[in-house]
Order: sequence, then C-alpha cells, then structure tokens
Amino acid sequence: MIELHTFPAAFGLRNVSPFCLKIEMALKFLNMDCVVREQVDPRQSPKGKLPFITCDGKTIADSELILEYLDEQSDGGLYGRLTEEQVGQGFAWTRLIEDHLYWLMVASRWIDDQWWPNVKVGFFGRMPFPLKVIVPIVARRQVRQTYALHGLGKHTLDEQKQFAQRDFRALSNVLSKTPYILGEELTVFDFTVASLLAGIIDNKPATWMTVMSEDFPILKQYAERVQEELGIWCRK
Repeated sequence: MIELHTFPAAFGLRNVSPFCLKIEMALKFLNMDCVVREQVDPRQSPKGKLPFITCDGKTIADSELILEYLDEQSDGGLYGRLTEEQVGQGFAWTRLIEDHLYWLMVASRWIDDQWWPNVKVGFFGRMPFPLKVIVPIVARRQVRQTYALHGLGKHTLDEQKQFAQRDFRALSNVLSKTPYILGEELTVFDFTVASLLAGIIDNKPATWMTVMSEDFPILKQYAERVQEELGIWCRK
C-alpha cells in the first residue's frame, strides 16, 4: 500500500499543494490504492517539503521523482504511451507551471500583506503557542528570500501580474484548441497543469491570482474537466 504524505486542508482547498494533488491524480489515473497522510510540518519530511510517498519500505520525495517511480511500477502507465515530442512539450509546460506560475501563486498568498493573515491561520493555526506566533514570521521571511533569489521577487507587483497574465494567456491559447494540454487525450502532464490552476481558481478567499484567472474562463473549464474525469478535486 502506498502512503501519500500531504499538507492538511486550507484556504477552502482539500489539497492545498498542487504538487501533492498531482500525485493523488496520478495514483487515481493508475488505479493504485493509497492512504493519504496529512503532515502539518513539512520540515519533518525527507527533503523538507511535500509530497513524499512510502511504499514497500522505500521513501520517495519530490513529485517529479514520485511520478518516475509510479511510471516504473506501472510499466510505463504514465509516460510509456507518449512520443518523445509529447514528453518534451509536457516537460516544457511543467517547467512553466512549477518554476514560474507556481511561485506567483505563492507570492499571492504569502507576500501579499492583505492575504497573509489567511496563511497564518491556514498553515500555522494548529500549532501550539508560542510556535504559532514565531514560526509564521520565520517561514514568511524564508519565502521572501527564496522568491527574491528566484528573481520574481525583484519585480514590482504590477510586473509580476504581467508575468502571470502572460502565463495564463499562453495556457488559454493552447487549451482553446484542444481539451488537454497535449491534445485530445488526458496525460500525466495535465495533472501538473490542472492541479495548479485548480489551486488558484478555487482558493478562498480569492487572491489577486484568483481574480486574474477569471479573465480566462477556458482555464477553469479545463481544470474542472480534468478533475471530473479523474474524480479527484482540489476544493473541499
């Protein structure tokens, strides 16, 4: 039995992390049974982040490595039927989603002063005093530093919003022509794209990213399509 370790629910989302949600989607796609274990403190995980899985005495951390493991265990159930061109296109979208658009989503939660109180309650509200006071301050400082090192944190908010709008537009342009990110069939790369979009669209209360996404209704239709086909939902 596979154990999938994820964050607890927050912000109106059953699965608050797109990285965790895409693994849950992959397991459902492969019809692999799993038990979901909530982990409040990701620092206790093998690489200090979530998700990770445990299976047959093995621990695999990092969502991309987990997908590779699941593909091996299912004899190519995730990547085996894709062409080299499709895999290349899929990973290009993955990098845009996880190395760019994801961090803009993080900023809309963690760095926006008006939205920050929701993070304190959602992520740290279960901690005992005085940790619930100290840990959020330290964690937010680390997020700010990481965001600055990434490069996005060096731009103004208006510039960051322009970046997000370009990403949304690029996705919308592709998904206006095909039902899934690589064409007519659902693939492993849809789990990456749809999980991130669902986390933005269904986030409660709305962040500036949520509000911006409303200008691209195709993205919501796509995220709903993928979630409905798998029977796995981001929102509660």
